[in-house]
Amino acid sequence: MDDRTELSEFLKSRRARLRPADVGLHDYGGARRVAGLRREELARLAGVSIAHYTRLEQGKGDSVSDEVVDAVGAALRLDTDELAYLHRIARRPLACAAAASPVLPAGLRYLLESFVMTPALVVGRHTQIVGWNELAVAVFGDFPALPEDRRTLSHLLFTEPSWRELHRAGWERAARDQVAHLRVLLGRYRGDSGLTAHIDHMLELSPEFARMWAEHPVAQVRSRTYVLHHPVVGELTLHGELIALPDEPSCCGLDLFAAEPGSASEQALRKLGSR
Repeated sequence: MDDRTELSEFLKSRRARLRPADVGLHDYGGARRVAGLRREELARLAGVSIAHYTRLEQGKGDSVSDEVVDAVGAALRLDTDELAYLHRIARRPLACAAAASPVLPAGLRYLLESFVMTPALVVGRHTQIVGWNELAVAVFGDFPALPEDRRTLSHLLFTEPSWRELHRAGWERAARDQVAHLRVLLGRYRGDSGLTAHIDHMLELSPEFARMWAEHPVAQVRSRTYVLHHPVVGELTLHGELIALPDEPSCCGLDLFAAEPGSASEQALRKLGSR
């Protein structure tokens, strides 16, 4: 995975989704050679020279100021996550060695075990599932039985039929959220060869992953709601929160899932927890 190519393709994808009418420009008809806005139209909207924008879209971001990146982001109508990603990939990456094999600190392990009504996971920077509690296994599946190199959220969503069945109609959204979050991680941990190797592996392994990756989604996983179809307790609505773990270099976040108090889903979690 090449940094210059990633910057170039990201900008092209965002330029392609805008039409002249979307940004108040006249479209004089006729076939357009490119989808979306032309480079010169985007540069004019951003108030920068075509030369500045062209350098950026050619992957030469180091010579472009933060102000120019902000102006381009505004012209492209990037959201907060997309703009942060653009700033990261537009700069030469700082040295970032591949993370060592994730180690679950004792304190985090005790914390996981203390959640008796909350399925909980610790996720690594390559989406590895580093730790889990018993209720997470009861809800999502037998993590310990998986080969360690396939014990990732990417593998589970894109290669495990049980996870597709668990999500059913919600699978596409969950899978796209995962791909979008992987791109956030790619920007955050630039230069991490283990992360790029994981993405390259998934691109080869799953055509669906490759399709979604080619669309360049960028969004950090935060709060979300899953309607799951559990083989034992039936429909289960869980609200997920990913809590960042900035002081744990090999662990990206603590992923917690809760049911609405007093709901049928809470009773289902109690049933799973008592088995």
